[in-house]
Amino acid sequence: MPVNFKTWGKGLLFLGICFFMFWTAAPAEVVERILAVVNDEVITQSEVDQMAKAMQGQPGVKLPADSKEVQKQLVEALIMQKLAKAEAKRRGITVSDKEVDQAFAEFKKRNNIESDDVLAKALAKEGMTIKGLKQQMSDQMTQERLMGIVASGKAVVTEAQVRNYYEKEFPKTGGGQIHLKVLNMPFPPGATEAQKEEIKKKAELILQDHRKGVSWDQLRDKYDVSLQDMGFISESDLDPELAQFLGKVKTGETAPVQTLSGFQLVQVVDRKDSKTRSFEEVAPQLRELLQRREMDKTFKEWIKSQRDKSLIKIMM
Repeated sequence: MPVNFKTWGKGLLFLGICFFMFWTAAPAEVVERILAVVNDEVITQSEVDQMAKAMQGQPGVKLPADSKEVQKQLVEALIMQKLAKAEAKRRGITVSDKEVDQAFAEFKKRNNIESDDVLAKALAKEGMTIKGLKQQMSDQMTQERLMGIVASGKAVVTEAQVRNYYEKEFPKTGGGQIHLKVLNMPFPPGATEAQKEEIKKKAELILQDHRKGVSWDQLRDKYDVSLQDMGFISESDLDPELAQFLGKVKTGETAPVQTLSGFQLVQVVDRKDSKTRSFEEVAPQLRELLQRREMDKTFKEWIKSQRDKSLIKIMM
């Protein structure tokens, strides 16, 4: 049973985090490399590594080819996170244990997780714990509340913008279910550039074999890789941007995807009950998506203004 522990809201698959979604890694327990200092807090190598792991499994994420540039972007994201968390604390924004427990229960229900033991084992494979996951949930909910306060009344989306997005960017068919299979090829811990290149070549070979008619099960056994059959997923339960990405992949086709933690081959096995969606039907969904984008933009600009008032030292 595949467990997607990156998200716990409506977007059930893959898109649980981006460079500026503010997640918190578990504090380091050993002395390690410090990459930056934000006022009186430090950003460690383990935090950057944890964020990189959290970004695994996201079709459509465009990553810089230079690994140093990737690390630089992650450090910048963590700087923003530290500033946001400090501001939320200053404003007295809190999330109760009851709210976190409710989010945790909903997360397990959505992912069909039978017990905490099953989840703990899945998390352990990514170097995470249930305690750390709950902390991430708490931090994310706190972040959302701060964003709501900061961007309130400033994220305005017009009807013309919604209509333009529908006409030019939004896939017109959908509303049904989509069956996905995901073949994972993660990088080994502390992978060198040579090892990453080897995994990339492996992904290319697997894709070539698949296009020649070799089945997924045969590929899994031949190349000793992990295969996740996600089954049919309601398109309405997918993040709108993820649905847009998958809408460009034809039924039966496989899309190669590079993540910070490795490579994936994502196959759209089948679709059913798809229909043409009118503007009136999807307008509320699109308005929410565009408003969220505007809120993110406003919030990032506000956080950057806080940076100018802070003592920040980057040691990379």
